[in-house]
Amino acid sequence: MKKKKFHFSHTLFNGVNMVILLIMGLTCLLPFIFVIAASLSSPEELIKYNFILWPKGFTLDSYKYVLCSTDSVARSLVVSVSMTILGTIINLAFTSFMAYPLSHSNLFGYKVIMKLVTITLVFGGGMIPTYLIISAYGMLDSFSSVLIPGAVSAYNLIVFVSFFRSLPKELEEAAKIDGCNDLGIFFKIILPLSTPLLATFTLMFAVGHWNSWFDYVLYINDGAKWPVQVILRNILASSNSAIGDTLMMGDDYVPPQDVVRYCVIVVATLPILVIYPFLQKYFTKGLTLGSVKG
Repeated sequence: MKKKKFHFSHTLFNGVNMVILLIMGLTCLLPFIFVIAASLSSPEELIKYNFILWPKGFTLDSYKYVLCSTDSVARSLVVSVSMTILGTIINLAFTSFMAYPLSHSNLFGYKVIMKLVTITLVFGGGMIPTYLIISAYGMLDSFSSVLIPGAVSAYNLIVFVSFFRSLPKELEEAAKIDGCNDLGIFFKIILPLSTPLLATFTLMFAVGHWNSWFDYVLYINDGAKWPVQVILRNILASSNSAIGDTLMMGDDYVPPQDVVRYCVIVVATLPILVIYPFLQKYFTKGLTLGSVKG
């Protein structure tokens, strides 16, 4: 009797969990499906239907407006892809190179360095002092103003340090006995064992760089160096402007602001959605970094 009761309770618990997870999944998925369908639909059909999951009056005119209303879109896509790749590499390299020595508590100056790193989690210089420093070093209107200041994040550094500490020290000792130096240990042993960590933060860093736009507006005045996020933001802002705006298509199709917003969302998020499936298994494994292992 107790066994049947336990079996029923277990089944009921699993069933309720599945229903809750299904509702949460649909809550996250349906709005994005709607955005894609709306971006491919004609404005006339969108007026008739408040909510659609399949394009009505299929058209690509809105995407033509977003991607072809200015010739800077193609150039900005190249900037975004290049800066995302370069910025991710810089973040991974600087963070891992700094974290590995700090994972050894016998490092000279270890306590001082860790205190300085921890302080930055609570206190920051602010926008104006940061701008003045970047200006003093002559980095304004260059990509270094976006890449260098954020090369290392204190929070990410602490996660890297904790992960490196969790790796077996016996591997390093065995490598040193075999005559391997610190750089050899780092590249041949530590990094191959850190694949889940590196894959997880590769995705995080890439998403951060791809979505970055505020730093470009602050530090870069040359429009040729703006990423696609800034250009799309300008297009979205100009979609309410009068006909004849420089970003408009003359006498051709000028979509409503809502349709432009849907297209911008798709263009801005699609590259990350394409990359995510290839890193999903590492990202899921990386979420458990630092957890208690049974």
